[in-house]
Amino acid sequence: MFTPVRSRVRTVALALSAIAGLALGATATTGAAAVPAAAKQGPTSVAYVEVNNNSMLNVGKYTLANGGGNVFDVAVIFAANINYDTGRKAATLYFNENVQRVLANAATQIRPLQQKGIKVVLSVLGNHQGAGFANFPSQQSASTFAKQLSDTVTKYGLDGIDFDDEYAEYGNNGTGQPNASSFVYLVSALRTNMPDKIISLYNIGPAASRVSYGGVDVSSKFNYAWNPYYGSWQVPDIALPKSKLSPAAVEIGGTSQSTAASLARRTVSEGYGVYLTYNLDGANRSADVSAFTRELYGSDARYTP
Repeated sequence: MFTPVRSRVRTVALALSAIAGLALGATATTGAAAVPAAAKQGPTSVAYVEVNNNSMLNVGKYTLANGGGNVFDVAVIFAANINYDTGRKAATLYFNENVQRVLANAATQIRPLQQKGIKVVLSVLGNHQGAGFANFPSQQSASTFAKQLSDTVTKYGLDGIDFDDEYAEYGNNGTGQPNASSFVYLVSALRTNMPDKIISLYNIGPAASRVSYGGVDVSSKFNYAWNPYYGSWQVPDIALPKSKLSPAAVEIGGTSQSTAASLARRTVSEGYGVYLTYNLDGANRSADVSAFTRELYGSDARYTP
């Protein structure tokens, strides 16, 4: 059996939670130039990290035994939230204390990965408050939230944004149901704001099926899209080339090594360009990681504490 969606361990952001301090006039954090990673041929490997429980730095602890390249190319901070401000009747970007800690300490939590050549992306997730990517009531409201996202990327020196349309609970707090235009307006505005950054899609929820409106299809504005069901193979239903898709999805330590290897083998044999992993923790997972790196890159993975 595959694991449906994620076994989330999250701090729910409710009324007593402080809204993320986007004093966005602040000077953006800039990091040192990235050191080119050792050459690696094969699919892009992605690692989601539950920062409520684990360190982003774990992503940088895995290299290929043959050649020394990074195992993981993209590290995803899981997760910020899209909340609903009932006073202003507007969606707002929220960071729980653990996400805020990572961002506030970008010099020690994010920049070391970037200096290894690993891209660091912020995932944004619904939070049971009725606000989601699929129910902005106007183009202006979608553009306003897009600016919160792009300003955050700039402020903390991130490499992009990942959309995960779960747990929005559309309709809560008097919010609207998903509409056809919302996600198209949001993605279009975000791509305009950050033309050279990553925008990725965790292919689930109402937003994922609403990527075209009024003659505009935003599929090509995504860098990547991936399957959200761990331990399974499912090609994302979005018009992107195989090089930008991950039909394979595994939970490290939760998906068997044989399944992880099989999905990696299929990724290569069918010509797909991305391999998605979730829940990298602080344990030595080199056996689990090697199960798929042998198939993707012809090498075991080496763990360096």
